[in-house]
Amino acid sequence: MKILIAGFQHETNTFAPTRAGWENFLQGEGFPALTRGAEVLHLRDVNVPVAGFIRHAEAAGHELIPVIWAGASPSAHVTQDAYERIAGCILQAVKTETFNAIYLDLHGAMVAEHTDDGEGELLERIRITVGAAIPVVATLDLHANVTQRMLKYADALVAYRTYPHVDMAQTGERAARILDELLADRLPLKRVARRIPFLIPINAMCTLDEPARGVYELVASLERDTVTSLSFAPGFPAADFAECGPAIWGYGHDEDALTAAVDTLFDKITALEAQWAVRFLTPDEVVIDAMLRSRSAQQPVIIADTQDNLGAGGDSNTMFMVRALLRNGAVGAAVGMIWDAQAVAAAHRAGVGATLELALGGRSGVPGDEPLVGPFHVEHVSDGHFRFDGPMMNGMSGDLGPVACLRIDGVRIAVSSIKMQMFERNLYRVAGVEPEQMKILVNKSSVHFRADFQSIADTILVAKAPGPMAADPCDLPWRHLDPRIRVRPTGKSLGELRATDSDLTAVWSSHQNGFIA
Repeated sequence: MKILIAGFQHETNTFAPTRAGWENFLQGEGFPALTRGAEVLHLRDVNVPVAGFIRHAEAAGHELIPVIWAGASPSAHVTQDAYERIAGCILQAVKTETFNAIYLDLHGAMVAEHTDDGEGELLERIRITVGAAIPVVATLDLHANVTQRMLKYADALVAYRTYPHVDMAQTGERAARILDELLADRLPLKRVARRIPFLIPINAMCTLDEPARGVYELVASLERDTVTSLSFAPGFPAADFAECGPAIWGYGHDEDALTAAVDTLFDKITALEAQWAVRFLTPDEVVIDAMLRSRSAQQPVIIADTQDNLGAGGDSNTMFMVRALLRNGAVGAAVGMIWDAQAVAAAHRAGVGATLELALGGRSGVPGDEPLVGPFHVEHVSDGHFRFDGPMMNGMSGDLGPVACLRIDGVRIAVSSIKMQMFERNLYRVAGVEPEQMKILVNKSSVHFRADFQSIADTILVAKAPGPMAADPCDLPWRHLDPRIRVRPTGKSLGELRATDSDLTAVWSSHQNGFIA
């Protein structure tokens, strides 16, 4: 068969300060840089969904028609210009190429300037173009906010089952097997979907820990016999539109068996509601705790600076955690990555060994965040090129732009010119910091860092320092969320919190025929 393949990934935090434009997709910012045509096939050895799909499809003898693969770091809305350029490229190929099926490597939580449902919009345009006979299958991130349009216009959607996302390529393989089944049977699969009635903090979604680990073990065990595919997406709880939130869905040939599997999963997730809550520490609390633990620890104590997580819409440049380290006299500490191209340029001009006065970071726009002004010693500079060796993005080349390690008192700060989440230890090493030798590491990440750092951590603590990404979804100024959903586990619904907001009733009225409640 001939299969058209394309990828378009973005996780949108509608409360974040910075939008994703064309240049962000060209760079990739932790994803592969924008790739076109036959070069998309070069991603076959990278841990991204399209890689697993490519490998399976080629082994099965299918002919692939690669179009484009584009991804950018999570941020605020995708600009209309960037969306239409990338979506337009895909749609042009859909209109002009000849093929038997389509595979899309999507995220599932994209909001653009002109549409709340980036993936649903794309899938609908594709379906209008190809009609009902051409199967369309897509992979989704575990953090997808799955919408009615997405389910309606795709023949199958398949989500990751790990966070950190070490199974991205495996998810692509699963999608390829489902597409093979669709092409062989020529019969649509039955679909059942349900929403979870509360938002889940992203820190609670880590599948290395409970309750997520046990839930995903159940997902895998229920996918058998006539249940072809099951997915649970805890969602991305920072997109202010009606269909934001967790969802379960599945496909199969026996609707009764499929419904029973989805209901079993729903009952399990909702029974554990209280366990999806997360305990956070203030900057001073977490630093003091880390310093006490590090006195006897043989490995680093790691702090997740979760609210400035670049992977959730932050810009990775708040100074609250750096100031807390300095205020409490921490030594042997390292922070990474801080995004500040101007500071890096100054460090490169001064050279290794120099001490210079800088105003570092602190430009997030978050109240109370200001640049850290002081004397910084330049310990290391590099061009920022490296290779991902950790489990998550293994095999991909990375580019942080020029990089510097700046030391102030007992704190080393890895600073980059291009934004990138602290996915793995090589991001420290490219700045001349050996993470295993540090007493304390402050990572600008929520969960993804665990894939490579958990094995070297004495303890992992979660800080709730002020930042663009609210770790507790209850802290966000929601306006368009489904008013019946609880904004934190065991918490109140948005309708209860803002019962007098008439806009909420109007928003929900247009979505009341959605998933089964």
